[in-house]
Amino acid sequence: MTPNWDHVRVFLAVARTGQFLSAARTLALDHATVARRMSALEAALGTQLFSRSTAGVTLTLAGEKFLSAAEGMETAWLDAQASIAQADRVVSGTVRIGAPEGFGALFLAPRLGRLVERHPDLTVQLVPLQRTLSLSKREADLAIVIDPPKDGRLTVRKLTDYGLGLYAARDYFARHRIPTSPDELKRHLLVTSVQDLHYSEALTYYAPAFDHDQRRLECASVMAQVEAVKAGVGIGILHDYAARGVPGLNPVLPGLVIRRTYHLVAHVDTRRIARVDEAYRFIVGEVEIAGSLFS
Repeated sequence: MTPNWDHVRVFLAVARTGQFLSAARTLALDHATVARRMSALEAALGTQLFSRSTAGVTLTLAGEKFLSAAEGMETAWLDAQASIAQADRVVSGTVRIGAPEGFGALFLAPRLGRLVERHPDLTVQLVPLQRTLSLSKREADLAIVIDPPKDGRLTVRKLTDYGLGLYAARDYFARHRIPTSPDELKRHLLVTSVQDLHYSEALTYYAPAFDHDQRRLECASVMAQVEAVKAGVGIGILHDYAARGVPGLNPVLPGLVIRRTYHLVAHVDTRRIARVDEAYRFIVGEVEIAGSLFS
């Protein structure tokens, strides 16, 4: 018996989340419907696809083999959607964009309104990258990353180089002597991220000028770091493209610059879908327009 596509779609969600309940939430179904469809799929295939336990489910050997076939069906379905959509360039549905908090909150979020205005039937989801999202598992349609992936069926495009520098508020300078050399930085409090929560080594921005035992206020959120520096708590390592536009923030030792690069990543199977392609082109265009901001 040929598997029902709706059942296959549910199977993929269960395989990727490892739980019936999580799959139900992802697909906006109830738990009983997911369980019923998986039982029907196993009956149609005449084999058990999952080993069930109180912690969730794991794929059996048969399930692992069927996963490959199911992903092939998903790719064919996505290709069909892309072909139909490209015929009349319909941009609708939901596109999910994963981005580091700095780029997502400080650069992309204020601009995404223009994309939604152009396409009223499009829903854009901007999600923070707390780790590397899996595009192959459809956790996101597009991702802006600092470390480009080296394998997988992905397209990777360099978006832009950018810099981070040291900044402090005027109020902080009113209470403390402005450091004029790297050695003097060691007497100041550093506002920075929480290093052991980094999902990439590229997110470690500690300048060589700081001691290992430097006094620090560590904030997991980029926005919290910006607010702390604005409040005069200490000297922070902030994104240049964001800090330049904040009233009352002044650079500290402008010659001490940390360089990083943003890349835009898409899965080859979803890149051709109209809504994904439109979001992809929009992000590239906005970065190009704002080129001097990242210089």
